[in-house]
Amino acid sequence: MCCGALRLRWEVRGLQPCRVLSIQSHVVRGYVGNKSATFPLQVLGFEVDSINSVQFSNHTGYAHWKGQVLTAEELNVLYEGIKLNKVNHYDYILTGYCRDQSFLEMVVDIIQGLKKANPSLIYVCDPVMGDHGAMYVPEHLLPVYKDKVVPLANILTPNQFEAELLTGRKINTEEDAVEVMDLLHKMGPETVVLTSTDIPSKNGDQFLVALGSHKIVKPDGTKTNQKIYMDIPKVDAVFVGTGDLFAAMLLAWTHYHPKDLKMACEKTVSVMHHVIKRTITYANEMAGPGKRPSPAQLELRMVQSKADIENPAIIVEAKIIQKPSH
Repeated sequence: MCCGALRLRWEVRGLQPCRVLSIQSHVVRGYVGNKSATFPLQVLGFEVDSINSVQFSNHTGYAHWKGQVLTAEELNVLYEGIKLNKVNHYDYILTGYCRDQSFLEMVVDIIQGLKKANPSLIYVCDPVMGDHGAMYVPEHLLPVYKDKVVPLANILTPNQFEAELLTGRKINTEEDAVEVMDLLHKMGPETVVLTSTDIPSKNGDQFLVALGSHKIVKPDGTKTNQKIYMDIPKVDAVFVGTGDLFAAMLLAWTHYHPKDLKMACEKTVSVMHHVIKRTITYANEMAGPGKRPSPAQLELRMVQSKADIENPAIIVEAKIIQKPSH
């Protein structure tokens, strides 16, 4: 059943749509953090309450940027206002980039309180710590993620480097990736998606390999596990905000396909492909022949991709590498 039909059923029955608390960065111009996650989630029928961990003029890939950073105390004050009005019931929490330990620990406190109030709440965590072998957050955040954040997460979306940091295991092969996902399951999350890896694709170097794993323990104690492999077409440009969009879309599509990681990932990656393809086409046109597009020209074409977000044509087919066990 498509998401539009699901939303219609909610409206007919008088049910409230799902509400997401998204704690991420904010930019005035462009798409990163909450700006990258909120609109697509709203398009797919979710109510989104946003707390902006930073408020910047634009993302830091530009030559200049200005703005403010929210402190842990300011985060607590904002959340306290929500709490005092008794409107702090959420179905999902989504978090992304954070570079301050006290802020991250305050996020942990908020999640723990919300999970206590609503045990069925689902926490989607993008553990943004680094990429390509380098950390771009302080190293002392790693133990906070390992010991406090990841154990609370239901859905985790690390890249290869972040998954290696969290588990202490290197990924060189598909088998390594499967082992690392299993190690991450043991830390807490039921769903793990490695959003990008350096594993060579079977279809050539024009593809990026992503993998996912979904683990469920049934009431009778039996376990179901589905693992998938995806070849994602590469695009020769640097985009910002794509990881935030990925985590938001995985939240949405796992909601609509809770027992089918394959379908959820296919729709998530296909949304990404359509947005990126539209963005690079526009950026190249604006830059002109032989010129590389600027950061401003490479801002995600989010509004223009509304129809693709809502009903993505599937362009990446995931392969099941481990069928569900019964």
